[in-house]
Amino acid sequence: MRKRYYPNKSGDKTPAAAARPALRKRKKAPRIRLKPGSDPKLRRIFSIIGVPEKTDWVPDPFQLDAIAAVETTDCIVTAPTGAGKTWIAEQVITRLLAQGKKIWYASPLKALSNAIFEAFSRQFGEDKTGILTGDRKENPNAPIIIGTTEILRNQLYDAMHTGEDLDTDLVILDEAHFLGDTERGVVWEETMIYLPRRIPLLLLSATIGNPDEIAGWLSTIREKACRVVRETQRPVRLYPLFLHPSGTLFPLMTDGGAAERREIYKKTLRSLQSDTPHMTPRYGLPPMNEILRVLRRYNLLPAIFFMKSRADCDRALESCDREGLDRDPERRQRLEETVGDLVTRNPYLAGHKQLPYIREKAVAAHHSGHLPVWKKTVEQFMDSGLLDAVFATSTVAAGVNFPARSVVIFNSDRFNGKDFMPLTAIEFHQMTGRAGRRGKDNIGFAVMIPGRFMDVRHVARLINSAPSGINSQIRINFSMVLNLLLALSLDQISTLLKQSFARYQRRQSPRSEGQDETDLWESLLDHVDFLIESGYAEAPGRLTADGRWASQLRVDQPLMIAEGFRLGLFPKSDPALLAAIIASFVNERQTDDPAQSPTGIPKKLRSAFSRVKKRLTPFTNHMSHRGFVPTVLHLAPAVTIYKWATGTDWEVVAREADIEEGDLANLVFRTADNLRHIATLRLVFPDEAQAASTAVEMIMKEPLV
Repeated sequence: MRKRYYPNKSGDKTPAAAARPALRKRKKAPRIRLKPGSDPKLRRIFSIIGVPEKTDWVPDPFQLDAIAAVETTDCIVTAPTGAGKTWIAEQVITRLLAQGKKIWYASPLKALSNAIFEAFSRQFGEDKTGILTGDRKENPNAPIIIGTTEILRNQLYDAMHTGEDLDTDLVILDEAHFLGDTERGVVWEETMIYLPRRIPLLLLSATIGNPDEIAGWLSTIREKACRVVRETQRPVRLYPLFLHPSGTLFPLMTDGGAAERREIYKKTLRSLQSDTPHMTPRYGLPPMNEILRVLRRYNLLPAIFFMKSRADCDRALESCDREGLDRDPERRQRLEETVGDLVTRNPYLAGHKQLPYIREKAVAAHHSGHLPVWKKTVEQFMDSGLLDAVFATSTVAAGVNFPARSVVIFNSDRFNGKDFMPLTAIEFHQMTGRAGRRGKDNIGFAVMIPGRFMDVRHVARLINSAPSGINSQIRINFSMVLNLLLALSLDQISTLLKQSFARYQRRQSPRSEGQDETDLWESLLDHVDFLIESGYAEAPGRLTADGRWASQLRVDQPLMIAEGFRLGLFPKSDPALLAAIIASFVNERQTDDPAQSPTGIPKKLRSAFSRVKKRLTPFTNHMSHRGFVPTVLHLAPAVTIYKWATGTDWEVVAREADIEEGDLANLVFRTADNLRHIATLRLVFPDEAQAASTAVEMIMKEPLV
């Protein structure tokens, strides 16, 4: 049985024994030398490597089919990563703009929304393009709006409440397979249910196994046809490889026909059945520089190395050398010029501790522990062909335009936030979808590295397997219930829940996963009962005055924050203190606070935090008793945000908080998002709302904007 692992603060995968205080000195990893070699079978494959000849661009048939379909029906486009789904959206937008119509383009990630906004601003004009992500609000009345799906869902809440129609003529849901995301799929499902039927819907998705089922559901609840447009062929062929610990590259699979099930290549299988040592030592990382040397020898760079943790991404940089740049003086010169221009435009990056790795070794790390501005910088360098390798976590695979000639995979599992689970087909195909750049590569490669956590047979099954289907992830929460009760009766909400994808799947297959309609209805009634008990609603399911303003708190813990307002717990005249207190509601750390020096915490902050926590305890106990899970308030994030709001340098705040910059940025972003919702309560709590608006300005500053 595989050892149990626990995530440490860096998101690392640490053996249980090592997670405790060190009992023995860690052994130094032995140096591993690889001798580059390749199986004769690969000569023909490697001869294909190169840049395609430039030809007049011709759209693929599936792209033309999708454009035609959107004119008359809803449409789901399912195609491999990089196949050109965004081009479909661009052509549809061009047609609608010419007709004087409006478009809402929703994506799951703020980074992706920002990238689409910049691209569309160049293509369609800045005056025609706006963005709404919570962090950014620019040109909100433009005919093209790009934003996160949560913002679109919230606008649909508002439309239901006011009785006004959503002011758009088409909704595009990018990365629509997020419908099956455990945490956020509920937002996609709500959006599809609430969207007025008159507004056409275009879903752009990675390859999934059940698009017809989703289309059937949509056609049922929207009473109009929903057409599925499929593309199964990658725009750039993918060839999987196996890197033997000796340094020899082998095919991973046999070359079967399109309809033939491919098997593991016999020499690769033989090595798996022998006692061949792993590429990854018991301690330390695989020999990254040696792997790079093999890939460079066979012209397989640039590459994305998918690492198991953020800490490994950063450590991998240390083992790389200057060989790539030493062999290419012209690229070194271009790199220096680009770095110089970058630093001139963004002085903060001049002191970034990882900039020397880009400048001297043409490698970089990219993960959620970095600031958005750094991740964007790495993407730009990679897209310009200036880097040999990027060491990244698997989150890069989801929705970021970040291609390379090869991807290198060390683990056949992935940490989902709680456990290490085998890669799913969608996750694997998202990772390998980054291999092979359309217009830049004739062929892309996925290189499997043998190690303790690489099950090559599982990978082979993923290569052979059909795309996995997605299931409904709808669940009831207080923000949803408050907003539905604001506009609808319980009978109307019951009708709405009967339109859920969960109900449709249950009717199609009683054994399908997810909640059925009875579970959903009972959960909703439990939430309504609690709202009545707490004074936010009254029988038979109507919101009280408190419930109406609480519905505007579209955050993770709306009732806890609302109760804080009812009890008068939040500072009215100290925006920095208000930001600090609200930060304790959005804390994502699952551990207790680190030891805090009493002299290092302002007395008024400690006093305000203690008062909030003590006065909310009866309410949170009531929530727990009724089966709901309130967030646990911690002092550490409050201290961190207070220091940042009151002028402490960014680097000092991150160091004293003992968190990575990306985590600190996420804490700031989530705190600011909660404060923005509080600012909407200006008619009920004008002083606190004004303090919240001021607090946002105090924490949203460089290097975050």
